[in-house]
Amino acid sequence: MQRIKSYTLIMLVIFLIFFTVACRPQERPEEQRQEETPPIPEEISQGEGNEPRLKVYIADTGEIKEMAFEEYLEGVLAGEMHNDWPEEALAAQAILARSFVMEFITDKGGSKYEGAHVSTDIEEAQAWDAEQINDRIKEAVNRTRGMVAVHNNEYIKAWFHAHAGGKTATAQEGLGFDAEEPPYIQVIESPDSEEAPEDDVNWSETFTKAEIIQALQEQGQEASDFNTIEVAETGPSGRATVLQIGDATVNAPAFRIALDSTRMKSTMIRNISVEGDQVTIEGTGYGHGVGMSQWGAYQMANDGKSAEEIVTFYFKDVNIINLWD
Repeated sequence: MQRIKSYTLIMLVIFLIFFTVACRPQERPEEQRQEETPPIPEEISQGEGNEPRLKVYIADTGEIKEMAFEEYLEGVLAGEMHNDWPEEALAAQAILARSFVMEFITDKGGSKYEGAHVSTDIEEAQAWDAEQINDRIKEAVNRTRGMVAVHNNEYIKAWFHAHAGGKTATAQEGLGFDAEEPPYIQVIESPDSEEAPEDDVNWSETFTKAEIIQALQEQGQEASDFNTIEVAETGPSGRATVLQIGDATVNAPAFRIALDSTRMKSTMIRNISVEGDQVTIEGTGYGHGVGMSQWGAYQMANDGKSAEEIVTFYFKDVNIINLWD
C-alpha cells in the first residue's frame, strides 16, 4: 500500500511539472519577428510597415530622383544580375540588394551626393540599369517585396560577387575590411556553375610594369622598377592578402582595385610572372569573393533551391524578415 501511495505521489508531481511547462506563455511569432526587426532608417521611413521612399542620385544625368524603394530596386537588380537568370537566383539577389540599401543608409545616413539617400554610382553603392528591367526582374522584386536579411537585429552587409572560384572569402581577406569580421561571413565551398564564362573561372591578364607602378603609387607606395612579384600572405580561403612587388609591400585587395578589378579579376592568384616589361597574373574567380557568389546562386537555383535557402547558405545564422507588404 505504501508503494502505491509513493508511486501515486511521484506521478502527481510529474503531472504538475508537465502541466506548468505546457501552460507557460509561449512567445508569439509576432514577438519573435519584432525581436529580429531593426528599424527602417528615419531618413526614408514612411511609417512602420510602409514601403520607404528614396531620393536617388542618378549618376548618368546628375539629377536626384525620388522614387519608391521597390522601383529603385528593380534598376539595381537589372544592373547586378542578368535579367534572364533563374527566378530564385534573381530573388536571392533582390533580398541582398534590398538589405544592402537598408544597411548603407543605417550606417552612413545617406549618399555622398548631397540631398540623396543613395546613388547609382557603383563605386558608392550598387549598379543600376533601368533599361534592363523586364517582367522577370519585376517578378523577383515583387515576390520578395520588403524582404531583408538580418543578424542580431541588424541589417547585414550584403556583399556579393560574380564567381567565388569554388570558395568564398572572409571580408578581411577579400575586401581588406579593417573592422571586426562580421559573424555571418564565412569561408565555404561555393557550387559555382559550370556555365560561367571560362575567363571568369580561370583568367590571365598581362600588364605593363608602368601600370603596376602606377597602381602602387595610388596606394601611397614609393614604387620603382622591380623584377619579381610574390604573394607574401594569404587568407583562410587561399586568396592573396599581401603582395611583395620588388621592395614594396601592398594590400592585395586594394591593389587589385587600383590596378583594375575588371582585369585583375580576383586575389585568388595561381601564378605571377615578370618578363621584361610585361607582368602576367593568372587567377581564379571574379570579384572579391565575400558573401554570395552569383554563379553559385545560379547553380543552386537550377538545383531547386529557394531564394531564402541561397541567402542563408552564403550568410551564416541570418534571418530573412519582411519589413513591408
